[in-house]
Formats: sequence, C-alpha cells, structure tokens
Amino acid sequence: MLAILLIPAALTYMFGKMIGDTRQGWMVLAVMFALFVGSLATTIAAEQAGNPAPAGLGVDQSASDLQPGGNMEGKEVRFGIPSSALWATATTAASNGSVNSMHDSYTPLGGLAPMLLMQLGEIVFGGVGSGLYGMLVFVIIAVFVAGLMVGRTPEYLGKKVEVFEIKMAALVILIPPMTVLLGTVLAVVTDAGTTSMLNAGPHGFSEALYAFSSAGNNNGSAFAGLNANTPFYNIALGIAMLVARYALIVPVLAIAGSMARKKNAPPGSGTLPTHTLLFAGWLIAVILLVGALAFLPALALGPIVEHLLLSQGISF
Repeated sequence: MLAILLIPAALTYMFGKMIGDTRQGWMVLAVMFALFVGSLATTIAAEQAGNPAPAGLGVDQSASDLQPGGNMEGKEVRFGIPSSALWATATTAASNGSVNSMHDSYTPLGGLAPMLLMQLGEIVFGGVGSGLYGMLVFVIIAVFVAGLMVGRTPEYLGKKVEVFEIKMAALVILIPPMTVLLGTVLAVVTDAGTTSMLNAGPHGFSEALYAFSSAGNNNGSAFAGLNANTPFYNIALGIAMLVARYALIVPVLAIAGSMARKKNAPPGSGTLPTHTLLFAGWLIAVILLVGALAFLPALALGPIVEHLLLSQGISF
C-alpha cells in the first residue's frame, strides 16, 4: 500500500523542483494528506460505530477483549476495521482498485468516504501523474476564485490565469460528474440496469453510483452487490471509462501549453502567495465546494439517506 502511494506522493516534490519552488510542491502534498486523513478518519469512525440495524436485534457490536466491535461484515478478521478502512481509503484515493475488504458491506458513511475520493477525480495522491494534474486544475480554479474576490487578475507561478485556462479547467471539472451521473441515471431508470442490483432502495442506488464513479475516475474497485457483468453495464461502464478519462487529456494539455507560452510576471505586493497554509485551507474549501457539490444530490439519494434510514432501524 505504501508503494502504491509513494510515487504519486513523490511527484508533488518533483513538481516543486521542476518549477523552482519546492514550497509549492509541499503545499500540494499537505492538501492531499489532509484530505486523505479526513477521509480515513470518517471511514474508521463509521465502521467502528457499527451497523444500527442488528443492534436492534440484541447484537453486541461493542469492542471488548473477545471481539473487535463495530461493523465486521465483509472484513478480513486478520486486518480488522482500521487496516481495512486504511486500504479502502488508499485504494480509492489512488488509481488502484484492489481491496482487502468488501466495500459493499461498509456502513453508508463508511462507503461514502471512498466513493467521494473517487468522485473528486482521485486528486488525493491519485495515479502516477493523474492525481497531480487533477489537483493543479483545482489550484488554478482556487487562484481564479480568489482573484475575483479581491479584484485582481489571478496569477499562478508567475503566469496570468485568463479566460482560456478557466474554460479548460471547467471542462476538466465538469466532464467526470456529467459522465458518472448520466450513467447512474440510466442504470436506475432502465430495467437493464436495475435487474443487476441485488439491493433495493438507496443502497442499490449507491451500488450503481459507485460503479460509474469507479469506472469514470480510473479506479476499478466496486460495490460487489451489483452484477456488472451484463451487456448493459459492460457497454455503459466502458463508455464512461472512455469519456471521463480520455476527454480530460485535451483540456489538461491545453492548459499546460497555454501556461508554458506565457511570459513570467514578476510578483508584486498584491500577488496571492500559493505556498502558504492559508492558501492550502482555501484550496481544500474550493475542492469540497466545487468538486463535492457536483455529487452531493446523488450522495444524498444514496449513502446519506441510507444512513438516516438505518439510524431509524430501516434496512434494505
């Protein structure tokens, strides 16, 4: 697991060396690490809290000398909840796809965190290079929004961020959600999609949403309660893989080419420093507001409402 994360994490330092300012690379790494730790803490807490449904039947899910407690369904007993949650978080933060526990058996909030990591575009470490450029697109958007707030032309690394870069960045941000959400809609409104769901209600919806999030954002893990080996899912998930992955290459390269052609602008008193903790916090806020909000309505129909129903003793 460490080896899987090591290269994409190290690329942030390489980025700092390439641009001549390692502080920029450390800032990107700090944001990635903060999002990773937050997701991991959410997953561990949700799984260790257990499933409310069997608790109503007198099942003891508390930790003791004789049992680890929490939601152990789908977990390998050698690893338990913390190591299983760590792998689930790492595999969805990176373009990995391997699992050591069944994500479909996670509690609603425990499954939400890995799903959201994929939906953000796997910018938390991510694949070899793909996580870094996804994060840099969010950096450009954060710089642009900050520039609008103070009334100055946004700059990043001494280059002005103008209309063309923002248009290309918007495409990078919008293409994956459009692909994932349209695919999920087709899955839940057609007989070909719903017949593969082994669970009804919000959990069945979460299975379809996870499948398209995984296919469209370069992962490969699954909520295994969904039978994806059907003509509908083979074709639909294949299209999602093709569109959401390869359609991003053109705008990302366009941004790189446009920025490379521009002359360096010397920093002034009004230049926004992009290597500080303040900017790191701002970048996290932009990621959550711009990236996560695109999927919030879908998550509300899936894991969030399932969590609320489970807390009332209703399961599917």
